[in-house]
Amino acid sequence: MGMSNTSGEYQFRQKHLLGLSEYSREDILFVLEQAKYFREILDRPVPKVPTLRDKTIVNLFYENSTRTRLSFELAQKRMGADVVNFSSGSSSTKKGESLKDTIRNISSMKIDMVVVRHESPGVPHFLTQCVDAAILNAGDGAHEHPTQALLDMFTMQTTYPDLKGKKIAIIGDISHSRVVRSNIIGLKKLGAEVVLCGPKTLMPVFVNDMGVNVSYDLEETLEWCDIAMALRIQLERQGKGTEFFPSLREYHERFGIKRTHLEKYPDFKIMHPGPINRGVEMESEVADSERAVILDQVTNGVAVRMAILYLLSGGTRI
Repeated sequence: MGMSNTSGEYQFRQKHLLGLSEYSREDILFVLEQAKYFREILDRPVPKVPTLRDKTIVNLFYENSTRTRLSFELAQKRMGADVVNFSSGSSSTKKGESLKDTIRNISSMKIDMVVVRHESPGVPHFLTQCVDAAILNAGDGAHEHPTQALLDMFTMQTTYPDLKGKKIAIIGDISHSRVVRSNIIGLKKLGAEVVLCGPKTLMPVFVNDMGVNVSYDLEETLEWCDIAMALRIQLERQGKGTEFFPSLREYHERFGIKRTHLEKYPDFKIMHPGPINRGVEMESEVADSERAVILDQVTNGVAVRMAILYLLSGGTRI
């Protein structure tokens, strides 16, 4: 791939994964390179490797996210770590215990790593000041979701090993998505071009500061792009006095990827961070087509999380 980090000079020096804004282009490419090794392990008859056998990891989920939590947990178990799951719904946070108290209790347990998801931006950074452990951000508010962006880029690399100059369209609910922010940061560092496409009402104020183009025309966007990533329309936000478009049917009409698009624009690949609302972000036939790499994203997510857990636990180049 012509990566500079294959030379002996590069060293991965990150202690945490709080967001991709703190990672250099070389750091990102290095993590993705290590993920290839773990992706191969997942295809073995016994997909395990004992690289984290002496490590204790706490999964601290203050916000629901079954898919991300299970992916992290699977990655940890595949590597032989001791895993402690903590979800606020069943814990003493319901009784008013503060985040800091919970962290103090956890840090007295001699843990090595904390994977945290929280609705408030900045919580992962706050944890680095409270706990002597590697902190991995599994999503903080609408701020960042770095492992999702890493797995998206890893999936893109399977089609385009070098993302420089590649045209990536991100379509849908831009304003409520932390995936977008991390993806924009990562993709720009790897030299990709990014266009955000969706209704005006779902475009956040910050888009103008992020160095990306914006389109309100799906046809134009699909004709342009190499990869189209559709984001989940958050149905729970609809119908609660916060309607961002007249109806789901109209959204699908204007911004849903359809079978006719596959015929009209024969090259672009389709991605989606899941879960898909079939018939809203895309037709079922599109989600199930050869052009979609959505199921690959799920497997790749485990490999990428194995790679970053390995590197932040003190592992060196594989």
